[in-house]
Amino acid sequence: MKTSQRTVRLELTEPLRISRSTMSAREAVWLTIEHEGLRGHGEAVSSVYYGLDASGLARLLHAESARLARFGDPETALEGFRAGTRRGTAPPAVTAAVESALLDLVGKRAGAPVHRLLDPDALAPSAPTARTLGITSPERAAAHAARLARDGFSVLKLKAGAPDPADDLARVRAVRTAAPRARLLLDPNGAWTVHASERLLPLLAELGVEAVEQPVAPGDPEALAKLAERSPLPVIADEDAVGLEDARRLAGRVQGINVKLAKCGGVGAALRIAELIADTGTELMLGCLTASTLGIAPAVHLADRARWIDLDGHLLLADDPWTGIGGTDGTVRASRNPGLGVRERDAAGARA
Repeated sequence: MKTSQRTVRLELTEPLRISRSTMSAREAVWLTIEHEGLRGHGEAVSSVYYGLDASGLARLLHAESARLARFGDPETALEGFRAGTRRGTAPPAVTAAVESALLDLVGKRAGAPVHRLLDPDALAPSAPTARTLGITSPERAAAHAARLARDGFSVLKLKAGAPDPADDLARVRAVRTAAPRARLLLDPNGAWTVHASERLLPLLAELGVEAVEQPVAPGDPEALAKLAERSPLPVIADEDAVGLEDARRLAGRVQGINVKLAKCGGVGAALRIAELIADTGTELMLGCLTASTLGIAPAVHLADRARWIDLDGHLLLADDPWTGIGGTDGTVRASRNPGLGVRERDAAGARA
C-alpha cells in the first residue's frame, strides 16, 4: 500500500464566533491510501482546542502511514487497526483520518458503501442535520434562521456563552420567532457556571430549546451530571465526553453524549461508545468539527444510530472541495456508492 498527503486551507463563508474563540478558517490534511489501483481518503483538521496544527497532523499521519506498510492489504490493515495491533499511539483525529481512508478503500474494493461494511443489511442513512449559528446579534441570527428555515433546515443549533447571558436569551427568542417550527439546540461550549446554568436552563426550556450541550466548563463531569439530574431539558456532554471511559463515567447520568469522530478516534470508537450507552437513558449525538465533506462523511454513515445529528461542518465552508453527502437542504445522506461515496471537486477549489 502506498500513501500520500495534501494540506489545504478551508475558508469559512463567514467567521464563526463561539464562547471561547472566533474561527475564519481551518487547515486540513488529506491522507490517501492506494492499493492495486484504488484509493481511499481520509481527512484530519487542525484544532487549537485539541492542540493540533497542520504540520503536526502531517507528521503524525506520516508516522501512521509507515505503520500501515507492515500490512499486505487494506482489509488486514483495517482489522489490525481496529484490534489495536498497529503499535504506537496517535491523537484521535489522526486515528479517525487513517481509519476513514481504510474504510473508503476497503469499501471500494468490496463494491460496498461504508454503512454496508458496518451492517450488511443497513439502508443508506439520512437524517436532518442541525445548522450552527454563531454568537451574533439577535437581528442577524433571526435573519439567518429565517433563511435556513426556508432552505429546509428543521434543526438549528445556536452557539451561546456571550459575556451577558441576557444576550443569549435574546438571540434564542429572536430565532424562535423567525423560525417557529425549528427544533432548537444550544451550545455554550462550557461558558456558564453551575449557578448560571441553573438559572438559564428553565428559561430556555420555556423558549422551546430542545437540549443544551456542555453548559458548564469541562473538567468536572460530576458537576455536569448533577446539573443534568436537575435540568428541565436534556443536557448533552461534549467537552467532558472525549472517549470511551468518559462515556462510561457519564452513561445514565446525562441525557446525551456528543460523539465526534475526530474527538473519540473514528467510526470504530464511536460504535463502541454507542454500544456502551445503549439502554442507559443516555442518547447519542453525532457532532463534528468544521471540515470538508470528506471529513464529515464517515459520521454520516452512522446517522441512523443517533437521536441528534449535528453534521454541518462542510456547510460552513465558502468552498467545500468535496461532494457526496448533501446537506444544503437540511438533510445529510450517506451515498450508496462504494466506500465513503464522496468525490473531490475541481482541485482549484482548495488552496494547497
